[in-house]
Amino acid sequence: MGFAIFLLLLTVLGAGAAAAWVPVARGSQWLKPLLAFSGAYLFTLTVTHILPEALQLLPAHPERVGYWVLAGFFGQLLLEVLSQGVEHGHVHHEAAHGPHDPAGRVPFLLLAALVVHSFLEGSILVRTPEVGQMSQNFYAIVVGVALHHMPAAFALATLLRLRLGAFRRVWPWLLVFALASPVGIVFSNYVVLSELLRGGLYAALLGLVAGNFLHVSTTILFETSPEHRLNWPKLSATMGGLLLALAVA
Repeated sequence: MGFAIFLLLLTVLGAGAAAAWVPVARGSQWLKPLLAFSGAYLFTLTVTHILPEALQLLPAHPERVGYWVLAGFFGQLLLEVLSQGVEHGHVHHEAAHGPHDPAGRVPFLLLAALVVHSFLEGSILVRTPEVGQMSQNFYAIVVGVALHHMPAAFALATLLRLRLGAFRRVWPWLLVFALASPVGIVFSNYVVLSELLRGGLYAALLGLVAGNFLHVSTTILFETSPEHRLNWPKLSATMGGLLLALAVA
């Protein structure tokens, strides 16, 4: 548990720190293969790990899991209206210099959307044998969340630097984002664990986050090849993410 929290913190802060010295144009060159890798990993992990686990937890009413998957999928669509696609590694000019959040001000709505997204991802990381096979999949999902957070943290730090000017002003807000998933882990494991294990609540949470992951991962995979051309680096990264997620099964 402690290692998972440390890894998630280190991933966000490390990727965010890279934005201080890596130019945006150069950063996008390595972000695209990383996005393809993380998108393929998240998609495969959702299909082979998270959804089967949720369905096993509600064998009498599997359709309820489907409803929560839909809620997570379309809920993420609404969150992205606020986040401007930062969780996909995007830094839009409008997000950096929007009329509602002018230069020098923190984009609180964007940050709040990312925090909610990250908190939900951390909340499914419940390491206990009482929830079936989830204890075996714990670190597989931790790796997926960490991979997903790297481009998001880089994009968020870049956007905040454009907004706030000095990078030293970025760190407090980057730390807020970094803490969201660990807080989700602590909340699920130490605050509401007994409630999660009753009445199918954990299955509902898994379905919600599965829908979230499906939206994020498919958007990433579609955006990495918008012109539908064969790109060997991206294809190799996609296959690498797929194979790694299959290997951890």
